[in-house]
This record gives sequence, structure tokens and C-alpha cells, in this order.
Amino acid sequence: MSQQYRTEHDSMGELKVPAEALYGAQTQRAVQNFPISGLRMPRAFIRALGLIKSAAAEANARLGHLPKATAKVVRAASERVARGEFDAQFPIDVFQTGSGTSSNMNANEVIAHVASTARLKVHPNDHVNMGQSSNDVIPTAIHVSATLETRERLLPALAHLRKTIDQRARELT
Repeated sequence: MSQQYRTEHDSMGELKVPAEALYGAQTQRAVQNFPISGLRMPRAFIRALGLIKSAAAEANARLGHLPKATAKVVRAASERVARGEFDAQFPIDVFQTGSGTSSNMNANEVIAHVASTARLKVHPNDHVNMGQSSNDVIPTAIHVSATLETRERLLPALAHLRKTIDQRARELT
């Protein structure tokens, strides 16, 4: 069976995107134009993107820039991204052009698609990416993911290592 596609439109024109994809034209262009290593962004980084997008939606709603109903659905979708429900929808290669714009837009497109309903259309740039720049989002995601991975994985592993070494030292003395 052949793959089904839908046609997406962006500033660069029309593009076929897999019908089941939650991302849009900008992500598809990045996938097609830069298939460098086949390595995808790590789970921790995608989690951080979801957390950042959720926090940005909350901040924009509190400032009165984003309607509360829109912020609510953007936050819910972002939190689902953070939990890992849509990791397969992040096909961008880790080696990508620029400042991570492709990864930022990938997150914006997935979140907008998940957040949109029949009554409320969420736009990747106008709503999800409101007040943000890839030059800020991507370094922040790197810092957040590194901090979370350090706290949740590295420090417990080091504590276990220390305990094991201490126990072994006691056995040998």
C-alpha cells in the first residue's frame, strides 16, 4: 500500500506531507533538505521543548497576548509533547541548519496540530511560537534538558556508584 499525503502550503509554496503526520510543511522541508545522519533529537530535548512551549503559552495568556482558551489547548498539547506522546512526530536530524529553527518549528507545528479543534484553530507561529525566537528557545531547551537529565539520571547514577564503591571498600577492609 502506498503512503497517503496531504498538501500543505507555506511561504515557500506547496508541499506534500505524510497524511498521518502531526507536523507541517516546514518540518517536512527540513526532513527532505537535510537528511544528514538519521539521528533524531533526544527525548530529553523534546521534553524540554514541550515544557518551554507550555510555559510560554501561560506567560502570553497572563500578559493578555494570547486568549485564555487558546493558551489552555496549547499548554495541554505542549504537556503531551513533554510527556513523550508524540516523539515519532519529531523527525528532524540532530545535525540541522541554523539555530535550530527546524526543531523549533517542528514543535510549533505538532503542538498547533494537536491543540487545534473544530472550533479553535491554533497557528504554529501566531499562537504556539508567540513572543519566542529559535535563538532563545533552542539554547533554553538545551539547558533545561541538561538540567533535568543531570537531576533525574546522572546524580542518581553517581549516588549509586558512590554507594557501591563505599560498600565494596568496606568489604575489602
